Amino acid sequence: MQQNSLKLQQQSLIIMAIEIEHKFLVKNNNWKKQIKYSSNYKQGYLISDSKRSVRIRISDDKAWINIKSATIGNNRQEFEYEIAFEDGLEILNTLCEKPILEKTRYFVPNKQHMWEVDVFEGDNKGLIVAEIELSTIEESFDIPDWVAKEVTDDLRYYNNNLCKKPYRKW
Repeated sequence: MQQNSLKLQQQSLIIMAIEIEHKFLVKNNNWKKQIKYSSNYKQGYLISDSKRSVRIRISDDKAWINIKSATIGNNRQEFEYEIAFEDGLEILNTLCEKPILEKTRYFVPNKQHMWEVDVFEGDNKGLIVAEIELSTIEESFDIPDWVAKEVTDDLRYYNNNLCKKPYRKW
């Protein structure tokens, strides 16, 4: 029984290492009526190239290091680990490329899914992107009336690229 449990845990870890995500532009403010909660984020990149990105993200009193493959499309490898807040803040302020990405993430339920709506600040002010994460590539989802064009395959909307070429410079 313990061996089966360990195999199941290992399989879960493998599944959790794949991010399946779709990104969309937002066409109106109807999502604001459905907000469940929100968090303010600051994130910076230690590495961001054609194969991978390594970022530090801070929200409230928590910090994470995130390692993600740079695959174009709706699925990629992703590993995220919580780190000491003070370490995250120090890395963000001293080692990450500038500018630092700033955004408020709103969590908006729609049917069986939780959408994340990112409202960007700083050099990306004016940009609003909605994301949905799925469990499988084949999983279906409903698109709310406030969601517009899908931009999953448009590299400009990737957070690491928004740091290199902010929205205001488009």
